[in-house]
Amino acid sequence: MKKNLGAEGELFPQSVFIVASYGDDGTPNAMNVAWAGECTRKEVRINIGNHKTTANILARGAFTVAPADAAHVVEADYFGIATGNKVNKAEQSGMTFVKSEFVDAPVIEEFPLTMECKVVDFQGDATGARIVGEVVNTRVDESILDENGVVDFAKMRPIVYDSTRRIYRVVGDVVGGAWDAGKALM
Repeated sequence: MKKNLGAEGELFPQSVFIVASYGDDGTPNAMNVAWAGECTRKEVRINIGNHKTTANILARGAFTVAPADAAHVVEADYFGIATGNKVNKAEQSGMTFVKSEFVDAPVIEEFPLTMECKVVDFQGDATGARIVGEVVNTRVDESILDENGVVDFAKMRPIVYDSTRRIYRVVGDVVGGAWDAGKALM
C-alpha cells in the first residue's frame, strides 16, 4: 500500500557540496550546499538563498565546489550551520584555504576534489539565486585516483545528505554497471 505525503520533495541522495568564495574584504568563506549538481560535465549549478556566499559569488563572479567526504563530515556540517555573516568560518574550521590558480575563489586543501568555477549564469539576486558555473579546472588529490588516473569515489568516500532523517550517509556499494545492467532486458 502507498501513502500520499503531499507536496514534499523526497529525492535521494542529495550530494553535500562545499561552496567556497571570497568576501569583499578577501576573507575566504565556505558553505554547505545540498541543492546543487552537475548540469553537464563542464557546468555546475547551485541553488542558494540569502547567504554571504550568494553575495560573494555575485560580487566576484567565481566560486569553488568540493564534494564533502566522510573524513571531513564535522567540518562540512559546520559550514552548513555557522553563518559567515557572524564568524570567520575559514579560521574556525581549521581547514586550509588557498587561492585558486584559475578563478577568484579559494580552494580548501583538505577536500580531495575541487571544481573551480566561473559564473556563466546568475538568476535571482543576493536574497536567493540559481547560479551556473563553468568548470575551468578540477583539482584532485592523487590519493583518490585509480591506476588509470580516473577519480575513484570509493577511495574518496563522498557523503550525501538524507533529508528525511537529517543525517549524512557515505556513498555505498556498486550494484550494477551503467549502460550495462539494463542489457539483461534487451
